[in-house]
Amino acid sequence: MPPPDSSDTTASHAPVAGFRFSAASAGIRRDGREDVALAVADAPAVVAGMLTRNQVRAAPVDIVAQRLQAGSARAVLVNSGCANACTGQAGFEATLASCAAVARELGIAEQEVLPASTGVIGALLPADRIAARAGELVAGLAPGRFPGFARAIGTTDRWEKIARRTIDVAGRQASVLGIAKGAGMIHPDLAPARASKAPSGPPHATMLAFLFTDAAIGRDELERALAGAVDRSFNACSVDGDTSTNDCVLALASGASRLALGASELGPALGEVCSELARSMVADGEGAEHVAEIRVVGLPSEQEARLVARTVATSLLVKTALYGRDANWGRLLGAAGRAGVAFDPARARISIGGVEIVRAGVGVGGDAEKRAAAVMAGKSYVIELCLGDGPGSFGYLTSDLGHGYVDVNAGYRS
Repeated sequence: MPPPDSSDTTASHAPVAGFRFSAASAGIRRDGREDVALAVADAPAVVAGMLTRNQVRAAPVDIVAQRLQAGSARAVLVNSGCANACTGQAGFEATLASCAAVARELGIAEQEVLPASTGVIGALLPADRIAARAGELVAGLAPGRFPGFARAIGTTDRWEKIARRTIDVAGRQASVLGIAKGAGMIHPDLAPARASKAPSGPPHATMLAFLFTDAAIGRDELERALAGAVDRSFNACSVDGDTSTNDCVLALASGASRLALGASELGPALGEVCSELARSMVADGEGAEHVAEIRVVGLPSEQEARLVARTVATSLLVKTALYGRDANWGRLLGAAGRAGVAFDPARARISIGGVEIVRAGVGVGGDAEKRAAAVMAGKSYVIELCLGDGPGSFGYLTSDLGHGYVDVNAGYRS
């Protein structure tokens, strides 16, 4: 499946003022491709983060949680091929050592480097290999080299995930650049880094995303904008409903445009970038061929609609039906019914791509299901479940699940 189309300047290599990027091969991945990426702010950048609520967290996540408390940073160091999760004190020290090596080359404090890792759990990060490439990484920094950064952070990704937006205020502009990776273990459940030292809630999800803007914005406003953007994008998508130890979203603001913005002004652009990246991740789901938005409407509250949408989106029976292009409305309604939200099944209406297949809780008929199945042959479509006449609604992105997913994950470590 090719990457989803974008009407924005996603393919543009135009830089974001105040940031430089590079990538190198440190021999972490067995295929020899670039596996270490570096982003550097020319001056201390305002920073905010959203981190996984998984109770099992990788060393870089714990370290970045500590370093985000300062509110500013100078660099982001990312590696693929090794999650450095469940590696004990040795893993913690390996992350610190890799950050220290890059900091020395940059001439900045170690605490100003924010780490992130992705790859196989249980493998210890080879910090010495990263340290050996630190000089190359720093020497290769350039404003337009973010596509290389995007390539280096991928694991099973079939394409790079880059999104851009421009904010125009009275003829003055600021830019937002988003770079992400993710194709499997996607079901993010991210919380603000300052919200709680101890993660809470069920362990969900996987992904890395990095947002860079040249807008001038305060820390609290950046955190507020990021939290809102993540809530309706990364926290509202799923490939497999499975758990990761390394989920991380970081936003850095250089202020180089000198355009001062608040959360209400930066938030919409951040939200669009995050939504585009989230859709790209779901479309790139390991073996995926289709993206479906599960849209639930008519419930008393958004929270209840969200719960139903997430339950339907993560149902294996639903996801395999999507793979088979089967308008199996019984699976949709059955999943909605076990979400723990009260509604009257006799009032339920379900449509796929605008084709109504359930009315008043019963099937419309075979002809309607055939028309809906034709819609499901497309790359992307909406499944709407109307469960009442209340104001609550929510949309959740999901992908189909087929043989390709099993093939990728059955041999992931071999």
